[in-house]
Amino acid sequence: MRLTLYTDYALRALLYLGARPETRVSIRDIAHTYNISENHLVKVVHKLGRGGFIMTKRGRNGGLLLARAPKDIRIGDIVRYTEEDLAIVSCNMEKGSCRLAGACRLQDLMGEALAAFMSVLDRRTLADIMTHPKLIQTLQMLVPAATPGPRVHEHGYENYDRNPTFA
Repeated sequence: MRLTLYTDYALRALLYLGARPETRVSIRDIAHTYNISENHLVKVVHKLGRGGFIMTKRGRNGGLLLARAPKDIRIGDIVRYTEEDLAIVSCNMEKGSCRLAGACRLQDLMGEALAAFMSVLDRRTLADIMTHPKLIQTLQMLVPAATPGPRVHEHGYENYDRNPTFA
């Protein structure tokens, strides 16, 4: 079974926030730290906010924070919330669509395997995967690359460094 990039980004964002429990961070910070798409991360963060995993605040003093303590965020809950389809095989048991319907036990076996997989994830929390001291140290040391936003010249021109008369 392979999880989607969506879930991967969600887990990475939560790890990043877990390493900075008292600091509001931006989507840009997380995206630059992991070198991932800011646009894609916006969608992930929005969903994590709706799911109660993170708190989001817009504006000057805005940013992202974990909504719960890492010990209260189960990895299985994150995976279930962010994955659209956890089916390992795509058995279609509709009438007449599968020639093995009624005789095949593949769907049952894969369902059992998925339950075992999710059981392991349900036993682990964000805090559990953050226990390695080197992980926390690495996450705290990762400083996103500085990305200058549009600058405004005293005459009101944005990105004035593109205009040689204002350089």
